Amino acid sequence: MAPETLLDGTHTVLTPEYVEFRFTLAGLYSRFLAWLVDSAIVMALSLMTLMGLSFTMMAFPGIASALGIVVYFLVDWGYGIALETAWSGQTVGKRLLSLRVIQESGVRIGFYHAALRNLVRPVDRLPFLYLVGGVAAMVSGSQQRLGDMLAGTIVVRERKLKVPSAISATGEEGLLADPLFVSRVKRLSTEEREVVLTAALRREELRMDARLRLFAALGTRLQDALAMEKPAHLSDEKWTLLVAAALLPPKAARGTRPPRAQALG
Repeated sequence: MAPETLLDGTHTVLTPEYVEFRFTLAGLYSRFLAWLVDSAIVMALSLMTLMGLSFTMMAFPGIASALGIVVYFLVDWGYGIALETAWSGQTVGKRLLSLRVIQESGVRIGFYHAALRNLVRPVDRLPFLYLVGGVAAMVSGSQQRLGDMLAGTIVVRERKLKVPSAISATGEEGLLADPLFVSRVKRLSTEEREVVLTAALRREELRMDARLRLFAALGTRLQDALAMEKPAHLSDEKWTLLVAAALLPPKAARGTRPPRAQALG
């Protein structure tokens, strides 16, 4: 197996404003460790379920083996689908390894994507230990197993980024004390929130021309989304940072915050 498939790669997303955001792909090694953790949990949950069904199995000993297999797959599918939906692309194993499943476009996954990628797991596992899935990941450009290819998802590493001082310094801005402004910001869609927070967290990574282009587009987009005119004295970037500050909980503006790896629209 090639070393680069075991280690992390890079996935680039080009926004409509022609700004590139790069996500660090999770390599097969880290994904395998996360899978081991999740497999142990699934096995434990399956055994607990079977113990609860022990009276049924004693009554029908002929179907005990079949029932055990069915229970395992149902728990396995349910575990992955439920947690990846509820935790925005994470399971216990992925959370411990700081991994997350996102869409190829960079946004968070929903139930549809979680269900699709998990329902294909039995095929990826063939003939044993994810051999089919591993080979698929080796030949794909974004280290995707078959389930990921079908669902249009990738697995990335999360990075912890410090909240920019430009956001935490906006605490005294008049707009943040305006209930109308704050209430309209809170009504932004999930993807709009993620776009704003990602731009705020990663703006220092951008070249100046790309940065100006991105915030100009975001400034216009936010005026439409909030149905509010941008104050004339604010730049597009400052306007966007104010919206980001209104989205963050108060304590986040004073500490650190994990990035929204799935935060592009």
